[in-house]
Order: sequence, then structure tokens, then C-alpha cells
Amino acid sequence: MTITRIRSGGEFEAKIGYCRAVVAGGFVHVAGTVGQGDTVAEQCESALATISAALEKAGASMADVVRVTYYLPDRHEFEPCHAILARTFGDNPPAATMIECGLIDPKYRIEIEVTALAPTAS
Repeated sequence: MTITRIRSGGEFEAKIGYCRAVVAGGFVHVAGTVGQGDTVAEQCESALATISAALEKAGASMADVVRVTYYLPDRHEFEPCHAILARTFGDNPPAATMIECGLIDPKYRIEIEVTALAPTAS
């Protein structure tokens, strides 16, 4: 099995020792991703842009996402993200889970992790 590692240059990749995404076994596994901004909505949009870029490097897109997990320190902040997520996934909604938990830094309001189908070799 071929494994492809995709790096985005994020500060935690080198510090902790992980890749933004790994393509293996027919899937693209995108690591938990936080975004920049002052509000949960801004951070959600930013995290999704980083995830989308990683998927593009793997030859996939948000339409290929089959599973998503949202991590928030305060579950009550999830609602401002609903419209953003509905717009992002549109007619291709993935299976989803939202978990309330602590994140790596209190400034982060949401972390998003996805699994997508990898493109097939032709």
C-alpha cells in the first residue's frame, strides 16, 4: 500500500510531529485543523479553507468528504457554524459528529477533522 503524506507547514506539524493529511487505503485522512479569527465562525471558515487546500493537494475535494468530526470547547458555539457547514458540504453531506472538549490552546473555538475518499488511479 502506498502512503502519501501532505504537509501544510502549520506550526504544530513540526512541533508535534504529524502531517496535515495522509492518503492511504483509499482515503484522505485530514488531521484536526484549527483556524484563525476572533469568532468561532471565522475560525470555522479558516479551518475549512486549510482542509480544502490539503484535500486539493491529495487530488480530492470537500465533495469527497465522507466523515467529519467537530471539536468545540463550548457546544453552544456550534450553531454559528451551521450555515457555513451546510454551504461547504452542500449536496454532499458527510457523516458527522460534534464533541465538546478542550483544545490545544484556549484561543481556538473549533477544530475540524475529516476523512475523504481518495481519487482512484487511472
